[in-house]
Amino acid sequence: MTSAVSIEALTKSYGKLEAVRGISFEIGSGEVFGLLGPNGAGKTTTVEILEGYRKRDGGTVRVLGEDPERAGTEWRQRIGVVLQSSAVYTTLTVREMLALFAGYYRKPRPVDEVIELVGLMEKRNTRIKSLSGGQARRLDLGLALVGDPELIFLDEPTTGFDPGARRAAWATIRALRSLGKTILLTTHYLEEAEQLSDRVAVLREGRIVAHGRPADLMGRSRGAEIRYLRDGEEVVVKTDEPTRTLHELTAQALDAGVELEGLEVRRPTLEDVYLSLTEQDDETVLS
Repeated sequence: MTSAVSIEALTKSYGKLEAVRGISFEIGSGEVFGLLGPNGAGKTTTVEILEGYRKRDGGTVRVLGEDPERAGTEWRQRIGVVLQSSAVYTTLTVREMLALFAGYYRKPRPVDEVIELVGLMEKRNTRIKSLSGGQARRLDLGLALVGDPELIFLDEPTTGFDPGARRAAWATIRALRSLGKTILLTTHYLEEAEQLSDRVAVLREGRIVAHGRPADLMGRSRGAEIRYLRDGEEVVVKTDEPTRTLHELTAQALDAGVELEGLEVRRPTLEDVYLSLTEQDDETVLS
C-alpha cells in the first residue's frame, strides 16, 4: 500500500507549550485513519500542518507526495477539507453554493451527484440560512467533496447530527472509501472511529500513546465484565479470565437449578481503551 500521508518526528510549539512532540505515522492510500485525543492533545495542530495551513518546527511531512508547506494550487486541487465550522454565503441555496465551489476546480464532481451523496436532495433549493445545524454540516461535507479530492480531512464531521443523520454520514464516508478516497478523520465520537477507521492513533499531550487497528487496540485489554441479574439486582463481575469465570458462574447456577437472567459478557470498547490510555501517565506509550 502506497502512503498518502507520511509524518516523521513532527514537532510544533507555541512559545513554551509543546503542542506536538515528535509524532510519526503513515496513512495508506484508500485508508480511513482516525486521529483521536482529548482537547489540547495536538490533533488540530497536526491536521493544520498536514493541510498546509500551519508551519511545523521540526520533522518531515509528505502529503500526496509533497511537503504541504511548499505545495501549490495543483496540490490543493487534490485535497478536500471539512473544518469544524465554515463560512458560507447564507443567502445562496445549497445547489448554488456547491456550484460556486465547483467552479474553483478543473474537474469537479457533478453538483447534483454531491447533493445526493450528502443527503440534501430535498434541500437543494433551500437557502443555507434556513438549514438546520445537521443539514449545514452535510453541506460542509459536500463542499469538501465537490472538487473530487484524493484525500479528505474530516474534522469532527458529524458534530450536531442526530443519531439518524450520523448513521447516514457514516454510510457516506464508507461510500467514499469504496471509491478509493483516503480519509483522515478526527472525532470525539469513539463509536464513530470504531465503525469507520481502518486504523487509529490516539494522541495525548502531543504524543501518540496508541496506534493500530481498533480491533487490535481493544484486544490488548484482557479485561471483561460479566453481568447478570440476581434477585432483580444487577451483578457485575470484572475479570481478566472471562472464559473461566463464566464457566464457574454457569456451573454454580446449574448446581443450584437457577437461571442467570440477563447474562452478558462485555469486552472493552474503543471508548474504554481510549479513556484508559488518555488517563495514563505520560511515560506509557504503546506502538
